[in-house]
Amino acid sequence: MTSTGTTAPPPPGVARLLRPYAGGFAVVIVLQVIGAVAGLAPLLAVVELGRTLLAPGPADDGHVRDVVIAGAAGLLVRLLFTAASSGVGHLLDTRVQLSLRRRLAARLGRVPIGWLARRRSGELAKLVGEDVSAVHPLIAHTPGELVSAFVVPLASLGYLLTVDWRLTLITLIPVLLAVALVPLMMTPTRLREQQEFDAAMGRISASVVEFVQGIAVVKAFGGSERAHGRFRTAVDDFTRSFYRMVRGLSGVAAGMQVALSPPFVLLAVLVGGAYRITGGGLAPADLLPFLLLGLGLTAPVAALGHGFDDLQAARRAVGRIRDVLAEPPLPEPARPVMPEGHRVELRDVRFGYAGYAGYAGYAGYSGYEDGAVGREVLRGIDLVLEPGTITAVVGPSGSGKSTLVQLLPRFYDPTHGSVLLGGVDLREVGSQELYRRVSFVFQDVRLLRASVADNIALAVPHADRDAVVRAARRASIHDRILELPRGYDSVIGEDARLSGGEAQRVSIARALLADAPVLVLDEATAFADPRTEQAVREALAQTREKRTTLVIAHRLETIADADTVVMLRDGEIVERGTTTELLAHNGEFAEFWKIHAGAKEAGAVEAGAMEASAMEAGAMEGEEAR
Repeated sequence: MTSTGTTAPPPPGVARLLRPYAGGFAVVIVLQVIGAVAGLAPLLAVVELGRTLLAPGPADDGHVRDVVIAGAAGLLVRLLFTAASSGVGHLLDTRVQLSLRRRLAARLGRVPIGWLARRRSGELAKLVGEDVSAVHPLIAHTPGELVSAFVVPLASLGYLLTVDWRLTLITLIPVLLAVALVPLMMTPTRLREQQEFDAAMGRISASVVEFVQGIAVVKAFGGSERAHGRFRTAVDDFTRSFYRMVRGLSGVAAGMQVALSPPFVLLAVLVGGAYRITGGGLAPADLLPFLLLGLGLTAPVAALGHGFDDLQAARRAVGRIRDVLAEPPLPEPARPVMPEGHRVELRDVRFGYAGYAGYAGYAGYSGYEDGAVGREVLRGIDLVLEPGTITAVVGPSGSGKSTLVQLLPRFYDPTHGSVLLGGVDLREVGSQELYRRVSFVFQDVRLLRASVADNIALAVPHADRDAVVRAARRASIHDRILELPRGYDSVIGEDARLSGGEAQRVSIARALLADAPVLVLDEATAFADPRTEQAVREALAQTREKRTTLVIAHRLETIADADTVVMLRDGEIVERGTTTELLAHNGEFAEFWKIHAGAKEAGAVEAGAMEASAMEAGAMEGEEAR
């Protein structure tokens, strides 16, 4: 088998992630440089006015006018270019965030489902939502702030050095003190506290999502105390980590704020200026530029300090985004092979979740069979699915049924053996070709927040409305769709609310429209009423001669339709054959049949008794009325 390697490439650096936007960053920086330099003009104009007005003799009106005009022009240029830089930066930030979300969505759509299995939905939601949004300061604000932090002080220093280099050094004392405190905010202990804070925030997001998703079960079975307890534990962990982080940073942050505060800067300049003036080394009028530009030296650095937490959060968010983008996708064949036909064969297939690194870290994923983590779920499966046949897989809970059917759409690769389609190992088939040939309907249905028509046409986006309607009719969901406010244009989650059975029928319509030669059904009609199930079964039967079908089934009607029934126990095939053959054998399948037949009969008796009670009650009410 020739396929790409699964070794993860090194995560892309920040520069590599942002390289496509280098031109936009250059525009932001140039505009900010011009605005920052022009912003010094009003301060220098005030200095020049002070010198002119304090000089002996009458002031030159023309010179004063020119200085005022120059200062006003500098202020206008600063406002225009700074606004333009900020606008371009925010537009650039929008493009970067859109690109990152698209790249993350594309990567998450290509990684093995087992990688997703060990991550909670809250963590992924935080990654695509909050983490991408956290990059905003890094893109929209940091370039301009960095330019101001370097250009303004350097230009100011150049000017002040021409006035008095000794007082210039004294003016720099607050800046040097603040810069000296920066390393204290980036010690290993501080970084570890910030990582713990992010992890605690992720646990809160995950616990909230899980609680909301399971609220119906929690309320029905009275487990609210336990569910709330998990949330409270996550909140308490977050509070402790937040307190540790703030306690470690508060002293350093306070010191930086004091050092860069205007009163401290003015105090340093006045003390140093008084010393130089009394010593005869500085004219009183020359103290004015230090009082004005001294604040200009510290303001950009103070702005960076105030945004330090945002920058650190952005840096950590970029790290998490890089890790996901570096996650290797499901291996694709270097030279894809085209299957010949749609015969499916499993040869000595073995599978264990422990064979996938880290999968045991989250056993809450619904794809795990009971007790599956840490052992082989499938052991030595040999099975052939001939075209035009239906193969039903039955067995007790935890026998490996769901795992088996998830190998066909290649949600997992077997840890031993191979799964073949048309004589070709699935690992040699390109994913696009595979999903053109294999469609699947699972019990746990997920519909997109899109129109009903788009949900049905998900696998065939170019399908016309007539084809969509035909598929919906075959899945017995057409009439229900017409009852929605906008029919097929109703959006799931907005003006379309579907029950579990209705959503499942939409999923079946999607598979029927895709018309793939291999169909995988995992209890696809579990939520359907008997009449709907019969209609769906008839729709599938109409095209069974051109399709290979594998179903997980518990209902006797579905098993009766199958050409082959496979009985699983503990990941092994213990019986196989037609329904008649297995019942005659009087083995495990026969016992399975008796149990489900008994349960069905008991349910029918109970339903009859309820109907009789209802009729009797109605008769009594009628007698009383008479």
